[in-house]
Parts: sequence; C-alpha cells; structure tokens
Amino acid sequence: MPKTSARLLALLSLLQTRREWPGALLAERLDVSLRTVRRDIDRLRELGYPIAAVRGPDGGYRLRAGTELPPLLFDDEQAVALTVALQIAATTLGDRTGEAAVRALTTVRQVMPSRLRHRVKALQITAVDRPATRPAALPDTGALLAISSAVHAREILRFDYGPEAAEQPPRRVEPHHVVTWDGRWYLVAWDLGRSDWRTFRVDGISLRTPNGPRFTPRQLPGGDVGTFVTGRFRGAADGVTGWPCQGTAILDLPAAAVARYTREGVVEEVGPGRCRLTLGSWSWPSLAAALARFDTEIEVVGPAELTDAFGHLARRFARTATGPPSVGPLDQVRARRL
Repeated sequence: MPKTSARLLALLSLLQTRREWPGALLAERLDVSLRTVRRDIDRLRELGYPIAAVRGPDGGYRLRAGTELPPLLFDDEQAVALTVALQIAATTLGDRTGEAAVRALTTVRQVMPSRLRHRVKALQITAVDRPATRPAALPDTGALLAISSAVHAREILRFDYGPEAAEQPPRRVEPHHVVTWDGRWYLVAWDLGRSDWRTFRVDGISLRTPNGPRFTPRQLPGGDVGTFVTGRFRGAADGVTGWPCQGTAILDLPAAAVARYTREGVVEEVGPGRCRLTLGSWSWPSLAAALARFDTEIEVVGPAELTDAFGHLARRFARTATGPPSVGPLDQVRARRL
C-alpha cells in the first residue's frame, strides 16, 4: 500500500477514536509535520469525510456526522464484532430491521479481507425461541426510534397504552430509558398522572404527537436502570430491593454442582458434599419448590416462612400423590339430589 494511503487510513482511524484531535498531537502520532496533517485532512474531505476544523490555541480537527455515510474503517477485532452483532440481529429481529441486518451483513462480508472472511464464515447462528403461549412482539422500528429520541431530548411523551386505551386519557410520562428484558422492549418512565415510576412495553405504546415540553430528569430508584428494572421484574414494590421472598437452606450437594444451576443465588461450601444456598423468589411456595428441584436432602436455615412453605407443599403433593378422594354410594346419592 502506498505510504500516503496508509497514512490516510491511520489518520482516519485516529479521528474515529475521540471527539477532537489537536493538530500537533495528530502530527506527533503519525510522525509527520503539521503541514502534512493539513494536506491529509483535505484529501479525506475530498473522499467524503466531513472533518471540521476546531478553533483554539492549538487548533484541531473533529470527524462529524455528514449527510451521507462515507467509507468506514475498522480494525480486525471491530470487524469481527460487527459481523457477530449483525448475525445475531438478523436471526432475532423481525420485519424490516432484521432484513436490513441481513443486507448489512452481506455488505460487510463482501469487503472483508480473506483472513477475516474465513473466520466469520464458520459462524452460523440459529435463533431458537423458548416455548411460549404468546410469542414476544417486536416493536415498530419507527416507534422505537421516536421513543429513544424523546429520551435523549428529555421531552415528555404522550401515548395511548394497552387494550383499554380508548377508555382512558393519554399517558403523560417523562421517558428515561429504553431497555430490553427477556426478548421484549420496555420504556422506563416517570408517570406524571400516577406520580410513580412505571415500565411500559414498547409494542403496546401508540404515540401521540407532538411531544410535550422538556423536563429535568429525576433520580432513578436504585441509582441505575439495571438495578431498577431487575428489582421491578422480581416483584419488588420499590423497584430496587431484591426478591420479595428470600431464604437460605443447606443442601446435601457439592457447591460446585449447585452453582452450575443457580443464576442469581449465593452458594457457599459448608463441608464435604454440602453447601449453603440463598435464593429469592416471588412467593414462599415457589422458593421452596426452587430448592426442592435439586432432589436432595434439604435443611432450612431460615426464615420460618420458608419452613412453613415446605409443609404447605408437602400436604399439597401428598394429596396429588394419593389422587382424588373416592366417591362412595352416599356421595353419589347426594350428587343426584343436587
């Protein structure tokens, strides 16, 4: 590759790594004169890259967004990561977004050097959805972008929500984050009508225009959106704390074996072949059932509600195991009279 072309690619790579570059620092990184940097900047502009000059004591340059997308430069790791992301998007997203990901994936593969093309060619991803009574609905791409824009601009959103939207006034919310959870898209927002934090499924939102005025963001409970959303979907009333029911038990299994099947619990080794497991759940019976799935002897450490839940399940399972009560002749006579 000619020296000038290689230097242009190096310059473009640097411009993509930070917002602004002083001209003297670019010259130092490229080991050229400041005059050469200016000439190379002009060459990149001729190729369609919108590079703005930054005023200041040192002067500098910034690669800004343009009306058209010029050629992009990626290193090997970025190119592979981009291919993986597009492959996942193509197999998991529907409608036009998934189709656009397929076209983008084809374009990227065509311009890849052979050393990378062989690496990513072996990557074949098949999306297998979990069985569900109702598949997850993909939101409209336009609505998703409009909601995300309102989050970025800090503008109040107005929308109809849910099957009973026609019978209720539009919701007015301060949008804070767009998140994904278990294959669905959600909007985290402060509901002005209910004076509380809410999560709305994006595919159930029908936007109304125009947006409302701008707002000053409130502090999200828990300090970050991950903590808040996880708490809400665990059933926490304040959207921050952990599961509403949490207990501890000792299992006659090695900690290493239990840890493989425990995503959010805390597993501690307490002796040879024994471990202490702390778990949370929606209710005490469901927590007891979660512990019972390990099919081993269980010693409840606490609290008492967990012990009571095991007794409740034992009685229920005993009734299930013995089957429905037998119906005698007297019961049959009573049934006919009714």
